[in-house]
Amino acid sequence: MSPEKDVTGPTAAPLSSDVVVKNRYGIHARPAALLVKTASRFACEILLEKNGVQVNAKSIMGLLTLEGHHGAKMRIYADGADAAEAVAALTDLFEQKFFED
Repeated sequence: MSPEKDVTGPTAAPLSSDVVVKNRYGIHARPAALLVKTASRFACEILLEKNGVQVNAKSIMGLLTLEGHHGAKMRIYADGADAAEAVAALTDLFEQKFFED
């Protein structure tokens, strides 16, 4: 999936992408650590949302509280200079099933 908005510049709006947890066991410790490791490469603020609850994608404890079971629908939000790259990288992790299945 592509980011919903592709605006660049100093007044750029936050980017977002809808994702689905496709790996069999959902977001357990290993996928959460992979998300944090990937998100931490970027300077922008990155949030992951499920059912109106948003957590920092750079926080493993926050990610584990989202109850990201198989089939869960989530949204990635990123705001900052490298937001487009961050959204693309995290979306790819979901698409690749966190390299598990």
